[in-house]
Amino acid sequence: MIRGGFDHVGLNVTDLPGMTAWYARALGLEVVFEFALDGIDFQGVLLRHPQGYRIELLHRPGASAGIHAANPVEAAMTLGYSHFALDVADVDAAHADLIGAGARDRMSPRPSPEPGVRMAFVADPEGNLIELLDRGAVFARAVTPGTGDPA
Repeated sequence: MIRGGFDHVGLNVTDLPGMTAWYARALGLEVVFEFALDGIDFQGVLLRHPQGYRIELLHRPGASAGIHAANPVEAAMTLGYSHFALDVADVDAAHADLIGAGARDRMSPRPSPEPGVRMAFVADPEGNLIELLDRGAVFARAVTPGTGDPA
């Protein structure tokens, strides 16, 4: 039986120091653990956000390039990893902040197919897709007015 919730997402990267610095700066993550495996050239860094989510960056020289979709619709044409998503308070501001930090726009902020949710997609400097979701309107409807308690 699974004992807890989601722990982390792992991303294979070409430039471990560069991507570690980018994720730390762009998402406010802190390095909590660095490692190297004995006997093979394989290294990793685990980063943690103050809210608890973690991203593990992995590097092995000679790794083959994987999916680098131009947008989430194209990513859906390949089986396997597509993107990871972050819950943000303001999709427009988070999108602008990440673009300012060096991410590339892959889908500008807009309504999500999920009613009341706004979304956007960016790609990190190595092309990994990151979805930004603002569920504020959905959360506001699920809270009893004036109490802050779920309805």
